[in-house]
Amino acid sequence: MHAATDSHWATMKLILHYLRDTASHGLHITRSSSFALHGFTDADWAGNVEDRKSTGGYLVFFGQKPISWKSGKQRIVARSSTEAEYKALADDTTEVI
Repeated sequence: MHAATDSHWATMKLILHYLRDTASHGLHITRSSSFALHGFTDADWAGNVEDRKSTGGYLVFFGQKPISWKSGKQRIVARSSTEAEYKALADDTTEVI
């Protein structure tokens, strides 16, 4: 930074202290003997009381390690719990393929 202020330096010190104190945190990736790809989905039909949209999500594992996940409101209103589950499953399948 060509014109750092005292506020910038104070923020930089906070970031460096955080990084120093949390160096042991994080995702630890180790060798795995399994190369299986597993996906799990779930949906809550019309769970949002404001707009009646369903909440869905998925989690994809490669071996025993999670590699992809998503959760949140579905884009359109599902007409049934089955449709909400299918939409979550479609999102998961798209991620795996």
